Amino acid sequence: PAGHPLALPGGMCLRPWTADDAPALVAAFPDPDIRHWNRPSRLDLPGAEARIALWHERWQAEKSGIWAIAPEGGRAVGLIGIADIDLAGGSGEILYWLLPEGRGTGVMVKATDRLARWAFEDLGLHRVRITHSVANPASCAVATKAGFPLEGTMRGALLHADGWHDEHLHARLRTDPTPPRPGNL
Repeated sequence: PAGHPLALPGGMCLRPWTADDAPALVAAFPDPDIRHWNRPSRLDLPGAEARIALWHERWQAEKSGIWAIAPEGGRAVGLIGIADIDLAGGSGEILYWLLPEGRGTGVMVKATDRLARWAFEDLGLHRVRITHSVANPASCAVATKAGFPLEGTMRGALLHADGWHDEHLHARLRTDPTPPRPGNL
């Protein structure tokens, strides 16, 4: 999906971030739920523009891909990506967040499932994982509903502003039975 949008049900899509999206990225980090689970805790407009440019560089280097979740033709309401791409080893890690206007709509489950299917079908990955703090039940629900079963807990694996957190590890294999597609994907 790096160069073109991927449609999601409900008029939403995954599309590349552009410099025009920098204000939406700046708006994300003051949100307490996003700030608590992500770094950096603050981002200004030049920093957001630089981050978007870096995402494009990392895509060209086959290291990661980061997309905006947005209504078709509209402002970004979230971010989803696949990082730590190892094409030779066949793996990657999905990461995500949503602004308040995107929460509770089911769009993240749909986006996560769609990105996983793309990673298997187009990138040829064998294993895609999701990790999150055990104190983040919303992220756990997204992973599970998107067909990523919980594999285990990694103790003291992630440092947040409030200290070390245990992390849940979820994963989906290309060879797993195809999970039901959320929202008519």
